[in-house]
Amino acid sequence: MDRSKQSQGMTRRAFGLSFGPGLYVLGVATAGGAPAALKKVPTATGIDALFVPFVVAAELKIFEKYGLETSFKPFDDGNIALDALLTGNSDIGATTELGGLSRWDKGGKLYVTSYSSTSGKQIGLAGRDDIKKPEDLIGRTVAYPRATGGHLYFMRYVRKYNLPVDKIKVKLMQAPEMVAALERHDIDAFFLWQPWLDKAAQLVQGAKVLAGSGDDGVFTLVSYDYYSQGLIDDKPRALAATKALMEATDFCATNADEAAKLAGKAFRIPEADMKVYMSRMTYRMEMPKEFVLGNFQGAAELALAESIIKKMPDWSDFIRPQFMKEVAPDRSQGW
Repeated sequence: MDRSKQSQGMTRRAFGLSFGPGLYVLGVATAGGAPAALKKVPTATGIDALFVPFVVAAELKIFEKYGLETSFKPFDDGNIALDALLTGNSDIGATTELGGLSRWDKGGKLYVTSYSSTSGKQIGLAGRDDIKKPEDLIGRTVAYPRATGGHLYFMRYVRKYNLPVDKIKVKLMQAPEMVAALERHDIDAFFLWQPWLDKAAQLVQGAKVLAGSGDDGVFTLVSYDYYSQGLIDDKPRALAATKALMEATDFCATNADEAAKLAGKAFRIPEADMKVYMSRMTYRMEMPKEFVLGNFQGAAELALAESIIKKMPDWSDFIRPQFMKEVAPDRSQGW
């Protein structure tokens, strides 16, 4: 096969991971048969295991229990989805620390209210199989999307293994571009999340998953929930949304098979693969002060060094624990 033609086909369309609007809208009826006046809480998601709670919430109509109407719209990743909060098209998004910090630094009105999943395996390093140890990245070309969990993992990785950053060439790419770039030999490895790591191992000759972010205690992925200004300012709606999202997240932990079936269909990922991806996640919605604030402070220091942000945030404004404190005080200690 002409490998150049093969690589050209390795786009987001080939993997079936791009979507149109794909909205799921929920509603209930009153006892008299007329539709209830539900408050809307649109959400925006990526297309991987981090976002299964949003699918579960929609498909199982969990938000209805709390007087809400919800929808979810999938984007290529959580950072891109987060932009929907800033344009008024979504009230809730989820991503890692850098995605929120970079938008906050530019004046974006979005706020950290909890985290809903963690993993040491969802993000990792994929590349050529002649890369046997961290030092083998010296003189090579690697890629990651800027201001994402992949970027943060790269920074933690080079610090952990004391690698000379000036001797590693970096290319900034979006997630759907990575596998084709590896196939073309434009890059030798990439720091990214699933399912792209496994796709590289399956589709690129001589490629494999080289490491998970949790190996050697390098980096634990934490997916934070971000609320829009409009949702923050509407306390009853925010509290109801927090209760609904927590119930959906707990469902993922206790009913993984059903959640994987729903999410696999929504994100066009085989159910068996989604089960594997979900098995690498810990689903639990929490907001402990020491953990959350410590993670963001550490990420912000690295973000300053990388010129992702220009100043430290006002943590008392950016981080809003009040909804979790009221809904689940046992999960939001220290505030």
